[in-house]
Amino acid sequence: MGIYDAMKLCKADVSTICFGLAASMGAFILAAGTKGKRFCMPNCKVMLHQPYGGQINTNSLFDRLIRLRELNYHRIKFNKIYSRITGKSEKQIEKDTITDYYMNAWQSVDYGIADAVIDDGKPGLVAPIGERKQPPVLVPDIYST
Repeated sequence: MGIYDAMKLCKADVSTICFGLAASMGAFILAAGTKGKRFCMPNCKVMLHQPYGGQINTNSLFDRLIRLRELNYHRIKFNKIYSRITGKSEKQIEKDTITDYYMNAWQSVDYGIADAVIDDGKPGLVAPIGERKQPPVLVPDIYST
């Protein structure tokens, strides 16, 4: 969150570009760039998910409860910020991040994480799989209503 705070305090516009994979906090930083200046390369992936607290190296129930409380605090905070950035409801963000949520470059633009895909128009830069449509569902979506 320190990088996010620094980006928001910066008086200059902050441009963000995703090369390869922007996952977890990387996706958050990509989204936090100045609107209109957030870009993805055509073959990148973006992944959102709930905050993880890492390994809880204690047998103390109280320490574990504190860690869970902190994780819940950050989950709510991230959902609020993502909602503000993307225009999606907090409920939608919550649903999408219940598990790892992967997007290609164009899907991340549609989602509101990025503003444009950098493409020089030359043949071969974008593989045929880099389309806007969702990939086929290989496992049942147990969270759909």
